[in-house]
Amino acid sequence: MNDLQKMISETGQTADQILRQFAKEQQESWPLAAANYSGLASVEEKQFDFGDFVIKVQFNPGRIRSSAAKVDTASIAERKCFLCSENLPPEQKAVSCGNQFQILMNPFPIFRSHFTIASEIHTNQLFAPNIGEMLRISKLMEGFTLFYNGPECGASAPDHLHFQAGENGFMPIDSEYEKIKSSGELLFNGGSTTIRAFENYLRKMISVESASFDEGVEAIRFFTAKFQTFQPEKTEPMLNVLCSFADGKWTIHLFPRKLHRPSQFFAEGDKQILISPASVDFGGVFILPRKEDFDKISAADIADIFDQVTVDDVVFGELKKEIKTGFRTK
Repeated sequence: MNDLQKMISETGQTADQILRQFAKEQQESWPLAAANYSGLASVEEKQFDFGDFVIKVQFNPGRIRSSAAKVDTASIAERKCFLCSENLPPEQKAVSCGNQFQILMNPFPIFRSHFTIASEIHTNQLFAPNIGEMLRISKLMEGFTLFYNGPECGASAPDHLHFQAGENGFMPIDSEYEKIKSSGELLFNGGSTTIRAFENYLRKMISVESASFDEGVEAIRFFTAKFQTFQPEKTEPMLNVLCSFADGKWTIHLFPRKLHRPSQFFAEGDKQILISPASVDFGGVFILPRKEDFDKISAADIADIFDQVTVDDVVFGELKKEIKTGFRTK
């Protein structure tokens, strides 16, 4: 298995160049992947304008497997783990990114370059012990946005630790953040690290910017530990995360959740909208695998779905207070 860091050092190419070539080779040798990536050309999109930001909606029938995935304990026990090396299709190759993680091309794409970064060890999806790995890999994969879906927040393999990645610029948040940053509430400013909170973005969001690996990890770990106190019955608090590295610093967006799927997912007839929000949706691209849902979804539906699955004002207010009064860098 080739190692990404070694390939960058030996060829002088960027991670973006190397991984795009890897994706091209996978599409040439793997008919399923080739068909699904070709299908992206016919994906339909529209967008809703909310003033300072937009929400895009994508009709992507290839994502039905993820949106409707059964993630209950019994269903997981009945299937083989599709991220374990021994269960990968023979056509699916990997690029090592160190520390027992490997980069796989995702055969059911949302992005033009869509990767899954999976642990080589079969272990549960857990964020807190792997915050440093997310920052490390996002720096190695500069040019891409990494994302983490919690086991109850959109991960279709909650039994196997993994991140995903797609090219920067695909999600509206990639370009919107600089525009909306001034509207966020500054919770901490320590020179190398700033933390801001956003409440008027349809979804609640805590954003960390840091030029320091250690401070970035510390800030995210502090937030996660405080959020855990509001959901003590869960193995980890319900969370989606986006992370990218550019211009010498990390930008991490944390989306605290209270619900896995909205009422629309379980409704019947015309009231049903088959959506299971995950990190890409929180990044500003709603993924809908059914055409009827794409045609009928409205701005009001989007606002309602975010309101249902995001933590309420009281919890978010307490989280902000904890960060503002309690977080300090070492």
